[in-house]
Amino acid sequence: MGLAAQAQPAATSPAAGATLLRPAAVFDGQNLHQGWVVLVENDRITAAGPAAQVTLPVGGRTLDLPGLTLLPGLIEGHAHLLLHPYNETSWNDQVLLESQALRVARATMHAQRTLLAGFTTARDLGSEGAGYADVGLKQAIDQGIIPGPRLLVATRALVATGSYGPKLATDIDVPQGAQEADGVDGLVRAVREQIGKGADLIKVYADYRWGLNNTAQPTFSQDELTLIVQTARSAGRGVVAHASTVEGMRRATLAGVETIEHGDEGTVEIFRLMKQRGVALCPTVAAGDATSQYKGWKKGREPQPPRIQQKHASMEAALKAGVTLVMGGDVGVFTHGDNAREMEQLVQDFGLTPLQVLRQATSGNARIFHLADRGSIRPGLLADLVAVAGDPTQDVSAVRQIRLVMKGGVLYK
Repeated sequence: MGLAAQAQPAATSPAAGATLLRPAAVFDGQNLHQGWVVLVENDRITAAGPAAQVTLPVGGRTLDLPGLTLLPGLIEGHAHLLLHPYNETSWNDQVLLESQALRVARATMHAQRTLLAGFTTARDLGSEGAGYADVGLKQAIDQGIIPGPRLLVATRALVATGSYGPKLATDIDVPQGAQEADGVDGLVRAVREQIGKGADLIKVYADYRWGLNNTAQPTFSQDELTLIVQTARSAGRGVVAHASTVEGMRRATLAGVETIEHGDEGTVEIFRLMKQRGVALCPTVAAGDATSQYKGWKKGREPQPPRIQQKHASMEAALKAGVTLVMGGDVGVFTHGDNAREMEQLVQDFGLTPLQVLRQATSGNARIFHLADRGSIRPGLLADLVAVAGDPTQDVSAVRQIRLVMKGGVLYK
Protein backbone atom coordinates (compact mmCIF):
# COMPACT_ATOMS: atom_id res chain seq x y z
CA MET A 1 0.00 0.00 0.00
CA GLY A 2 1.41 3.40 -0.97
CA LEU A 3 2.09 6.20 1.48
CA ALA A 4 -0.86 8.30 0.35
CA ALA A 5 -3.23 5.40 0.87
CA GLN A 6 -1.76 4.64 4.28
CA ALA A 7 -2.20 8.25 5.33
CA GLN A 8 -5.95 8.39 4.78
CA PRO A 9 -7.90 8.41 8.07
CA ALA A 10 -10.10 5.51 9.02
CA ALA A 11 -12.98 7.99 9.49
CA THR A 12 -13.56 11.62 8.57
CA SER A 13 -14.57 12.45 12.15
CA PRO A 14 -14.02 10.94 15.60
CA ALA A 15 -15.77 7.61 15.98
CA ALA A 16 -19.06 7.74 17.86
CA GLY A 17 -19.15 6.02 21.23
CA ALA A 18 -16.20 4.98 23.32
CA THR A 19 -12.96 3.10 22.62
CA LEU A 20 -10.93 1.44 25.35
CA LEU A 21 -7.25 1.15 24.42
CA ARG A 22 -5.60 -1.74 26.22
CA PRO A 23 -1.78 -1.68 25.72
CA ALA A 24 0.94 -3.41 27.74
CA ALA A 25 1.93 -0.08 29.30
CA VAL A 26 1.09 3.63 29.16
CA PHE A 27 3.59 6.50 29.20
CA ASP A 28 1.51 9.44 30.42
CA GLY A 29 3.97 12.20 29.51
CA GLN A 30 6.00 11.80 32.69
CA ASN A 31 6.21 8.14 33.74
CA LEU A 32 5.54 4.60 32.51
CA HIS A 33 2.61 2.66 33.98
CA GLN A 34 2.22 -1.08 33.48
CA GLY A 35 -1.32 -2.41 33.20
CA TRP A 36 -2.98 0.93 32.47
CA VAL A 37 -5.74 1.44 29.93
CA VAL A 38 -7.01 4.60 28.26
CA LEU A 39 -10.64 5.39 27.44
CA VAL A 40 -11.37 7.66 24.48
CA GLU A 41 -14.78 9.16 23.75
CA ASN A 42 -15.16 11.22 20.59
CA ASP A 43 -12.00 13.40 20.38
CA ARG A 44 -11.05 13.35 24.09
CA ILE A 45 -9.46 11.11 26.68
CA THR A 46 -12.08 10.48 29.38
CA ALA A 47 -10.20 8.08 31.65
CA ALA A 48 -6.71 6.65 32.15
CA GLY A 49 -5.46 4.33 34.85
CA PRO A 50 -5.27 0.71 36.05
CA ALA A 51 -7.55 -1.56 34.02
CA ALA A 52 -9.62 -2.50 37.06
CA GLN A 53 -10.51 1.15 37.65
CA VAL A 54 -11.73 2.05 34.15
CA THR A 55 -15.12 0.89 32.89
CA LEU A 56 -16.03 0.75 29.21
CA PRO A 57 -19.45 2.36 28.60
CA VAL A 58 -22.22 0.23 27.12
CA GLY A 59 -21.84 0.00 23.36
CA GLY A 60 -18.14 0.83 23.43
CA ARG A 61 -15.38 -1.22 21.87
CA THR A 62 -12.05 -2.49 23.15
CA LEU A 63 -8.87 -2.17 21.09
CA ASP A 64 -6.23 -4.58 22.40
CA LEU A 65 -2.61 -3.49 21.88
CA PRO A 66 -0.57 -6.44 23.21
CA GLY A 67 3.13 -5.77 23.70
CA LEU A 68 2.77 -2.09 22.86
CA THR A 69 3.38 1.11 24.81
CA LEU A 70 0.78 3.86 24.45
CA LEU A 71 2.04 7.43 24.71
CA PRO A 72 0.86 10.94 23.92
CA GLY A 73 1.20 12.03 20.33
CA LEU A 74 4.75 13.31 19.89
CA ILE A 75 5.36 17.05 19.39
CA GLU A 76 7.96 18.20 16.85
CA GLY A 77 9.49 21.44 18.08
CA HIS A 78 11.26 22.69 14.94
CA ALA A 79 10.13 21.77 11.44
CA HIS A 80 10.04 23.29 7.97
CA LEU A 81 7.36 21.46 6.02
CA LEU A 82 8.05 23.57 2.92
CA LEU A 83 11.67 22.37 2.75
CA HIS A 84 13.15 19.03 1.73
CA PRO A 85 16.67 17.66 2.40
CA TYR A 86 19.55 19.83 1.26
CA ASN A 87 21.37 16.86 -0.27
CA GLU A 88 18.45 16.64 -2.71
CA THR A 89 18.23 20.36 -3.53
CA SER A 90 20.15 23.21 -1.90
CA TRP A 91 18.28 25.78 0.19
CA ASN A 92 19.17 28.46 -2.38
CA ASP A 93 17.65 26.48 -5.24
CA GLN A 94 14.54 25.55 -3.27
CA VAL A 95 13.85 29.23 -2.58
CA LEU A 96 14.79 30.50 -6.05
CA LEU A 97 13.90 27.75 -8.53
CA GLU A 98 11.04 25.69 -7.09
CA SER A 99 7.54 27.07 -7.65
CA GLN A 100 5.27 27.57 -4.67
CA ALA A 101 2.80 25.08 -6.15
CA LEU A 102 5.51 22.41 -6.30
CA ARG A 103 6.63 23.16 -2.76
CA VAL A 104 3.11 23.00 -1.36
CA ALA A 105 2.41 19.73 -3.17
CA ARG A 106 5.55 18.23 -1.66
CA ALA A 107 4.67 19.67 1.76
CA THR A 108 1.37 17.77 1.80
CA MET A 109 3.39 14.55 1.65
CA HIS A 110 5.72 15.87 4.35
CA ALA A 111 2.71 16.45 6.59
CA GLN A 112 1.46 12.91 6.06
CA ARG A 113 4.85 11.40 6.81
CA THR A 114 5.17 13.46 9.97
CA LEU A 115 1.81 12.26 11.25
CA LEU A 116 2.47 8.63 10.40
CA ALA A 117 5.78 8.88 12.25
CA GLY A 118 3.78 9.55 15.43
CA PHE A 119 4.13 13.35 15.56
CA THR A 120 0.60 14.66 15.96
CA THR A 121 1.72 18.28 16.54
CA ALA A 122 4.53 20.27 14.90
CA ARG A 123 5.89 23.79 15.21
CA ASP A 124 6.60 24.95 11.65
CA LEU A 125 9.19 27.69 12.02
CA GLY A 126 9.18 29.49 8.71
CA SER A 127 7.92 28.91 5.20
CA GLU A 128 11.36 29.74 3.75
CA GLY A 129 10.37 31.88 0.79
CA ALA A 130 6.93 30.33 0.25
CA GLY A 131 4.98 33.29 1.65
CA TYR A 132 2.10 32.22 3.85
CA ALA A 133 1.83 28.73 2.37
CA ASP A 134 2.26 27.15 5.80
CA VAL A 135 -0.96 28.86 6.91
CA GLY A 136 -2.81 27.26 3.99
CA LEU A 137 -1.24 23.91 4.81
CA LYS A 138 -2.46 24.21 8.39
CA GLN A 139 -5.97 25.08 7.18
CA ALA A 140 -6.03 22.07 4.84
CA ILE A 141 -5.08 19.78 7.72
CA ASP A 142 -7.57 21.34 10.13
CA GLN A 143 -10.37 21.04 7.56
CA GLY A 144 -9.60 17.36 6.93
CA ILE A 145 -8.54 17.90 3.32
CA ILE A 146 -5.16 16.25 3.93
CA PRO A 147 -3.83 14.26 6.89
CA GLY A 148 -1.11 15.85 8.96
CA PRO A 149 -0.11 17.05 12.40
CA ARG A 150 -1.69 19.96 14.22
CA LEU A 151 0.48 22.92 13.20
CA LEU A 152 1.81 26.00 14.96
CA VAL A 153 3.10 28.21 12.14
CA ALA A 154 5.58 31.06 12.14
CA THR A 155 4.96 32.01 8.47
CA ARG A 156 7.68 34.19 6.91
CA ALA A 157 10.10 34.87 9.81
CA LEU A 158 11.64 38.31 10.38
CA VAL A 159 15.15 39.26 9.27
CA ALA A 160 17.13 42.47 9.29
CA THR A 161 17.58 44.02 5.86
CA GLY A 162 20.50 42.46 4.00
CA SER A 163 21.14 39.72 6.54
CA TYR A 164 19.35 36.80 4.91
CA GLY A 165 18.39 35.26 1.60
CA PRO A 166 20.11 33.26 -1.12
CA LYS A 167 23.84 33.97 -1.28
CA LEU A 168 24.28 35.33 -4.81
CA ALA A 169 25.95 38.25 -6.53
CA THR A 170 25.52 41.44 -4.52
CA ASP A 171 24.14 43.47 -7.45
CA ILE A 172 21.15 41.20 -8.01
CA ASP A 173 17.87 41.50 -6.11
CA VAL A 174 16.43 38.03 -5.53
CA PRO A 175 13.48 36.62 -3.58
CA GLN A 176 14.18 36.36 0.13
CA GLY A 177 13.61 33.37 2.36
CA ALA A 178 11.99 35.57 5.00
CA GLN A 179 10.52 39.06 5.53
CA GLU A 180 12.96 41.96 5.80
CA ALA A 181 12.06 44.72 8.23
CA ASP A 182 13.82 47.34 10.35
CA GLY A 183 13.07 50.19 12.73
CA VAL A 184 10.01 50.92 14.82
CA ASP A 185 7.42 51.38 12.07
CA GLY A 186 8.73 48.60 9.85
CA LEU A 187 8.96 45.98 12.58
CA VAL A 188 5.57 46.75 14.13
CA ARG A 189 3.97 46.61 10.70
CA ALA A 190 5.66 43.31 9.81
CA VAL A 191 4.73 41.59 13.07
CA ARG A 192 1.12 42.70 12.79
CA GLU A 193 0.95 41.70 9.13
CA GLN A 194 2.16 38.18 9.91
CA ILE A 195 -0.32 37.80 12.75
CA GLY A 196 -3.10 39.09 10.53
CA LYS A 197 -2.18 36.52 7.87
CA GLY A 198 -2.39 33.66 10.37
CA ALA A 199 0.90 33.37 12.23
CA ASP A 200 0.59 31.51 15.54
CA LEU A 201 3.99 32.81 16.63
CA ILE A 202 6.71 35.09 15.33
CA LYS A 203 10.18 33.87 14.41
CA VAL A 204 13.07 36.33 14.33
CA TYR A 205 16.67 35.91 13.24
CA ALA A 206 18.67 37.47 16.08
CA ASP A 207 21.86 36.67 14.20
CA TYR A 208 22.88 35.15 10.89
CA ARG A 209 25.78 34.54 8.54
CA TRP A 210 25.80 37.85 6.68
CA GLY A 211 28.23 40.11 4.88
CA LEU A 212 30.99 39.15 2.48
CA ASN A 213 32.86 37.14 5.11
CA ASN A 214 29.68 35.06 5.72
CA THR A 215 30.24 34.82 9.48
CA ALA A 216 27.47 34.73 12.04
CA GLN A 217 26.87 38.15 13.62
CA PRO A 218 23.96 39.78 15.48
CA THR A 219 21.38 41.41 13.23
CA PHE A 220 18.69 43.34 15.11
CA SER A 221 19.56 45.72 17.94
CA GLN A 222 18.41 45.09 21.49
CA ASP A 223 15.70 47.72 21.14
CA GLU A 224 14.42 46.21 17.89
CA LEU A 225 14.22 42.69 19.34
CA THR A 226 12.42 43.97 22.42
CA LEU A 227 9.94 45.83 20.20
CA ILE A 228 9.24 42.67 18.19
CA VAL A 229 8.51 40.70 21.37
CA GLN A 230 6.33 43.44 22.86
CA THR A 231 4.32 43.82 19.65
CA ALA A 232 3.74 40.08 19.32
CA ARG A 233 2.96 39.63 23.00
CA SER A 234 0.36 42.40 22.93
CA ALA A 235 -1.50 40.28 20.37
CA GLY A 236 -1.12 37.08 22.40
CA ARG A 237 1.74 35.62 20.35
CA GLY A 238 5.13 34.43 21.49
CA VAL A 239 8.44 34.94 19.72
CA VAL A 240 11.15 32.40 18.96
CA ALA A 241 14.66 33.37 17.89
CA HIS A 242 17.18 31.80 15.59
CA ALA A 243 20.44 32.54 17.38
CA SER A 244 23.84 30.87 17.38
CA THR A 245 26.19 33.59 18.68
CA VAL A 246 26.50 34.51 22.34
CA GLU A 247 25.52 38.13 21.65
CA GLY A 248 22.54 37.16 19.50
CA MET A 249 21.38 34.76 22.21
CA ARG A 250 21.88 37.40 24.91
CA ARG A 251 19.86 40.04 23.08
CA ALA A 252 17.06 37.60 22.29
CA THR A 253 16.93 36.39 25.89
CA LEU A 254 16.78 39.91 27.30
CA ALA A 255 14.08 40.78 24.76
CA GLY A 256 11.86 38.03 26.18
CA VAL A 257 11.69 35.39 23.47
CA GLU A 258 10.25 32.03 24.50
CA THR A 259 12.78 29.75 22.82
CA ILE A 260 16.15 30.05 21.15
CA GLU A 261 16.80 27.78 18.19
CA HIS A 262 20.25 26.21 17.67
CA GLY A 263 22.45 28.04 20.22
CA ASP A 264 25.60 26.64 18.63
CA GLU A 265 28.08 28.96 20.38
CA GLY A 266 26.26 29.05 23.70
CA THR A 267 28.25 29.19 26.93
CA VAL A 268 27.39 28.21 30.48
CA GLU A 269 26.88 31.89 31.28
CA ILE A 270 24.40 32.57 28.46
CA PHE A 271 22.50 29.36 29.20
CA ARG A 272 22.26 30.35 32.85
CA LEU A 273 20.81 33.69 31.75
CA MET A 274 18.28 31.82 29.61
CA LYS A 275 17.32 29.61 32.54
CA GLN A 276 16.94 32.66 34.79
CA ARG A 277 14.69 34.35 32.22
CA GLY A 278 12.65 31.23 31.45
CA VAL A 279 13.91 30.87 27.88
CA ALA A 280 14.19 27.31 26.51
CA LEU A 281 16.76 25.97 24.04
CA CYS A 282 15.91 23.96 20.93
CA PRO A 283 19.38 22.62 20.02
CA THR A 284 18.47 20.97 16.66
CA VAL A 285 21.42 18.56 16.90
CA ALA A 286 20.20 16.44 13.98
CA ALA A 287 20.36 19.31 11.47
CA GLY A 288 24.05 20.01 11.93
CA ASP A 289 24.78 16.30 11.89
CA ALA A 290 22.90 15.94 8.60
CA THR A 291 24.50 18.91 6.83
CA SER A 292 27.98 17.83 7.96
CA GLN A 293 27.38 14.42 6.42
CA TYR A 294 26.06 16.06 3.25
CA LYS A 295 29.42 17.84 3.01
CA GLY A 296 31.30 14.54 3.17
CA TRP A 297 31.82 13.80 6.86
CA LYS A 298 31.81 10.05 7.46
CA LYS A 299 30.29 9.86 10.92
CA GLY A 300 31.88 7.23 13.13
CA ARG A 301 34.85 6.81 10.79
CA GLU A 302 36.33 10.29 10.72
CA PRO A 303 37.06 12.91 13.40
CA GLN A 304 34.24 15.30 14.15
CA PRO A 305 34.31 18.47 12.02
CA PRO A 306 34.53 21.81 13.88
CA ARG A 307 30.77 22.42 13.68
CA ILE A 308 30.01 19.14 15.42
CA GLN A 309 32.70 19.75 18.04
CA GLN A 310 31.16 23.16 18.73
CA LYS A 311 27.70 21.62 19.11
CA HIS A 312 29.04 19.15 21.65
CA ALA A 313 30.66 22.00 23.59
CA SER A 314 27.46 24.06 23.58
CA MET A 315 25.32 21.09 24.62
CA GLU A 316 27.71 20.32 27.48
CA ALA A 317 27.35 23.93 28.61
CA ALA A 318 23.55 23.82 28.26
CA LEU A 319 23.26 20.66 30.33
CA LYS A 320 25.61 22.06 32.97
CA ALA A 321 23.52 25.23 33.22
CA GLY A 322 20.29 23.24 33.43
CA VAL A 323 18.50 25.20 30.72
CA THR A 324 15.15 23.75 29.63
CA LEU A 325 15.40 21.84 26.34
CA VAL A 326 12.89 21.68 23.50
CA MET A 327 12.83 18.56 21.32
CA GLY A 328 13.01 19.72 17.72
CA GLY A 329 15.33 18.63 14.94
CA ASP A 330 14.98 21.29 12.20
CA VAL A 331 13.42 18.57 10.09
CA GLY A 332 13.27 19.56 6.45
CA VAL A 333 17.04 19.87 6.50
CA PHE A 334 16.71 16.08 6.69
CA THR A 335 13.77 13.86 5.71
CA HIS A 336 10.28 14.48 7.05
CA GLY A 337 9.07 11.39 8.86
CA ASP A 338 12.58 10.85 10.23
CA ASN A 339 11.78 13.18 13.13
CA ALA A 340 12.93 10.57 15.67
CA ARG A 341 16.49 11.21 14.49
CA GLU A 342 16.75 14.16 16.89
CA MET A 343 15.53 12.08 19.81
CA GLU A 344 17.98 9.29 19.07
CA GLN A 345 20.96 11.62 18.71
CA LEU A 346 20.19 13.44 21.95
CA VAL A 347 20.54 10.05 23.66
CA GLN A 348 23.31 8.43 21.64
CA ASP A 349 25.54 11.43 20.98
CA PHE A 350 24.80 13.81 23.87
CA GLY A 351 24.11 11.57 26.85
CA LEU A 352 20.48 12.36 27.66
CA THR A 353 18.36 9.49 28.91
CA PRO A 354 15.49 8.10 26.83
CA LEU A 355 13.07 9.19 29.56
CA GLN A 356 14.36 12.78 29.47
CA VAL A 357 13.96 12.97 25.70
CA LEU A 358 10.54 11.33 25.74
CA ARG A 359 9.34 13.88 28.28
CA GLN A 360 10.71 16.67 26.10
CA ALA A 361 8.86 15.39 23.04
CA THR A 362 5.52 15.17 24.89
CA SER A 363 4.62 17.05 28.07
CA GLY A 364 7.74 19.25 27.96
CA ASN A 365 7.10 20.67 24.50
CA ALA A 366 3.38 21.00 25.29
CA ARG A 367 4.15 23.15 28.33
CA ILE A 368 6.68 25.35 26.54
CA PHE A 369 4.38 25.83 23.54
CA HIS A 370 1.33 26.59 25.74
CA LEU A 371 -0.54 23.49 24.53
CA ALA A 372 -2.56 22.67 27.62
CA ASP A 373 -4.78 20.22 25.72
CA ARG A 374 -2.06 17.77 24.65
CA GLY A 375 1.32 16.22 25.49
CA SER A 376 0.01 14.05 28.34
CA ILE A 377 -2.48 11.25 28.90
CA ARG A 378 -5.14 12.33 31.36
CA PRO A 379 -8.89 12.96 31.29
CA GLY A 380 -10.02 15.99 29.31
CA LEU A 381 -7.06 16.17 26.93
CA LEU A 382 -7.19 15.62 23.19
CA ALA A 383 -7.07 11.97 22.16
CA ASP A 384 -3.76 12.38 20.31
CA LEU A 385 -2.15 9.01 20.98
CA VAL A 386 0.58 6.79 19.58
CA ALA A 387 1.33 3.12 20.23
CA VAL A 388 4.85 1.76 19.70
CA ALA A 389 6.47 -1.65 19.97
CA GLY A 390 8.78 -1.87 22.96
CA ASP A 391 9.54 0.51 25.82
CA PRO A 392 10.65 3.97 24.62
CA THR A 393 11.58 5.00 28.19
CA GLN A 394 14.41 2.46 27.96
CA ASP A 395 15.19 2.57 24.24
CA VAL A 396 14.11 5.79 22.56
CA SER A 397 14.42 4.16 19.13
CA ALA A 398 11.19 2.32 19.98
CA VAL A 399 9.36 5.46 18.82
CA ARG A 400 10.20 4.37 15.29
CA GLN A 401 8.14 1.21 15.74
CA ILE A 402 4.77 2.92 15.24
CA ARG A 403 1.79 0.60 15.37
CA LEU A 404 -1.05 3.08 15.97
CA VAL A 405 -1.56 6.79 15.39
CA MET A 406 -4.69 8.49 16.69
CA LYS A 407 -5.37 12.21 16.36
CA GLY A 408 -8.49 13.61 17.96
CA GLY A 409 -9.96 10.13 18.26
CA VAL A 410 -9.44 9.36 14.56
CA LEU A 411 -7.21 6.41 13.67
CA TYR A 412 -4.69 7.19 10.93
CA LYS A 413 -2.61 4.04 11.30
